[in-house]
Amino acid sequence: MAHRPRLFIITSGLQKYIRLRWCFFAPYVNSYRRLVRHTAAPINVHWGQDNRTVGIRVPDAGPQNRRVENRVIGTDANPYVALAATLACGYLGLIQQLKPAPEMTNSAYDEDYQLPESLNEAVRLLDECPDLEQVFGKRFCGIYKAVKLTEFAES
Repeated sequence: MAHRPRLFIITSGLQKYIRLRWCFFAPYVNSYRRLVRHTAAPINVHWGQDNRTVGIRVPDAGPQNRRVENRVIGTDANPYVALAATLACGYLGLIQQLKPAPEMTNSAYDEDYQLPESLNEAVRLLDECPDLEQVFGKRFCGIYKAVKLTEFAES
């Protein structure tokens, strides 16, 4: 049971920071087309145990297989950047000892959208999170933002 509290702290870091690093998980203009209520893609960052409608899922598993799934990552995301962003969000949850929101036991599709609905909005959110900028580095975040703004302008 010692690992369970850490899982929930990691979950809280994901809940707080995924939205602010959304452009790492949905990096292209077309990435936002999949965010439709009542489809396989989550529309928010609620968490739940074995609930496939939430963005952050904790599957039913024994202690050796216990994990947190970040279900908001699109298949078009760079897996290395998405994994690094996921780990950074969880890390900040651990460092800051954040508390997760209550578990979602119903369908999260009936809840409000919590994720940015466009690449432009997601890129602008990069400026709102100095904590994650410290983890990734100011230079990386600045270059990534410049590239994504250019891509958005050309779309």
